[in-house]
Amino acid sequence: MQVRQGRSYAPGVNRTDRLYALVEELRARAPRLMRATELAERFEVTTRTIERDLLALQEAGVPIWAQPGPGGGYALNADTSLPPLNLTPGEAAAIATALAVTRAMPFAAAGRSALKKLTGVMASAPRSGASKLVSHIRVAPGPRVDAPQLIADVLQHALLESVAVELTYRDGDSRETVRIVEPAGLLGTRRGWYLAAWCRLREAPRAFRLDRIVGASLTEEAINPRSLDAMLPDLPFEVAEPALI
Repeated sequence: MQVRQGRSYAPGVNRTDRLYALVEELRARAPRLMRATELAERFEVTTRTIERDLLALQEAGVPIWAQPGPGGGYALNADTSLPPLNLTPGEAAAIATALAVTRAMPFAAAGRSALKKLTGVMASAPRSGASKLVSHIRVAPGPRVDAPQLIADVLQHALLESVAVELTYRDGDSRETVRIVEPAGLLGTRRGWYLAAWCRLREAPRAFRLDRIVGASLTEEAINPRSLDAMLPDLPFEVAEPALI
């Protein structure tokens, strides 16, 4: 094994490990450009192999850009890439368990995708430890209150962009109403997930269970963002701490 500038590379490493190492090498040197021949020398492979690796990373969405011509090369846009993640096995297992507990949350698919990305950038040893730890954990299924992905996408957009939403809502007696609401946030409870919003039909704060929202569409009306915390006292829920990020 040869050591160069504080990093070690073993000839003949598998391609997956080389791809991760290649991204880290570009990140460490950003924003300076690195020539393909320079990278090939560091990883002890051919220039053609490095070019294939870089193309594969670009096609996978890694923000690598190329500058052709003399003095050109490859660089990683560090502003749009994540720094290395050093999750412990316990931290990774905690995230996986939290996603299992809240499997019916509106963004469950996004959560699974995020977990896959997080574990993908973990080192092999912590990832192996996390998998072993997770294999010893079981989560009892809770109430499953799902919202169709289209409705979840509409609500996400409405909350991010502060626009009113037209809802078609079916109550506990199967009666449907159409109303315009001003979304304030999402509530996770023991009974399932709800949209907290100011309802113009009732002229009061209301909580709409996500699995009873038959349809949702964005209006073109911008609204002043509603405070979820200010709305909570008027809703029949006991909500604990907010989610942190």
